[in-house]
Amino acid sequence: MQRIENKTFDEERALYGSHGIILNHCAFDGPADGESALKESSDITVQNTFCNLRYPFWHDSELRIEDSEMTELCRAALWYSDNVKITGTKMHGIKALRECSNVKIEECDIVSPEFGWSVKNIEMRRCHAESEYFMMRSENIRFEDVQFKGKYSFQYIKDAVFENCVFDTKDAFWHGQNITVRNSTIKGEYFAWYSDGLTLIDCKIIGTQPFCYCKNLKMVNCEMIDTDLCFEKSDVEATITTPVISIKNPHSGRIVVPEVGEMIMDDPEAKGEVVLENVKKNENVERKEEKRVCDCA
Repeated sequence: MQRIENKTFDEERALYGSHGIILNHCAFDGPADGESALKESSDITVQNTFCNLRYPFWHDSELRIEDSEMTELCRAALWYSDNVKITGTKMHGIKALRECSNVKIEECDIVSPEFGWSVKNIEMRRCHAESEYFMMRSENIRFEDVQFKGKYSFQYIKDAVFENCVFDTKDAFWHGQNITVRNSTIKGEYFAWYSDGLTLIDCKIIGTQPFCYCKNLKMVNCEMIDTDLCFEKSDVEATITTPVISIKNPHSGRIVVPEVGEMIMDDPEAKGEVVLENVKKNENVERKEEKRVCDCA
C-alpha cells in the first residue's frame, strides 16, 4: 500500500485510477477546482481528509473513508461504487451517495438532499441525517440507531429493517415493500401510504392520516399519537395501545385499540373490523375487556 500524507490536490482527476493507497491528512481543494479525484480507483483508504471538490469517489471499489469531511461543495461524492465503508465522517454535499452497493455507514453526520438513491445493500448505524427524498428506490436496507429529519423519505424502498430509530419526516415509506420497523418513533404526516408488507413492532407513530391505501400492514403493540383519519382503504392487522382520534374506512382486517374518538364508515367497500379492547394486568394474569364497535365483514 502506498501512503500519501499531508498533500493537497486540486487538479482534474488528481489520483485517477489509483490502486492500493492510503491518504492521511490530505485535502482535495484549491484554485484549479478539479473534479473526479479518485475516479475508477480500488483498495483506497481515506483518513482525516478534507473533500471540497466535486465527484471524488466515482466507480470505486473497496473504499474506506474515516474521520473525514465532505463539504457542501463536495457534490455527488460517491456514485457507482461498491464495497464501501464510511465512519466518523461529515457528508454535507448534495446527492452524496447514489447507485452504490454494499455500503456501511457508521457514526456519520449526513446533511445531503437526495441522499442514497438506488443503493443496494446498505447498513447505517449511529448516524444523524438530514435530507429530502432520502434513500429513494434503495433495496436491502438495515438501519440501527439512526436519527433522521426531512421530507419524502424512504419512498419506493424494498426489503428494509429499521431498529431503534427516530424519524421526523413527511410522506415516509410511500410505496415501500417488505419493511420491518422495531422500537422506533416516526413523526410526520401521511405515513406509509401505498406501502405493501409493512410491519411495525413496539413503535410510536405521531401525526395526521397515517397508513392509507396500505396492503399487508401489521402493527404489534404500537402507540399512535395525534393520529386521525387512519387506515383509509387499507388491509391491516393492528394492536394499538393508545387512543386514536379517528379511523376511516379500513378496507379489511382487524384493528384492536383501547379508544377511538370517531369512526368514519361511509364507504360500502370498507369491511375492516375495529375492536375496543383494554388489557389490564393483575398479578401476572391478563384480563381483557373487549367491545366490538365495527364489524362490517
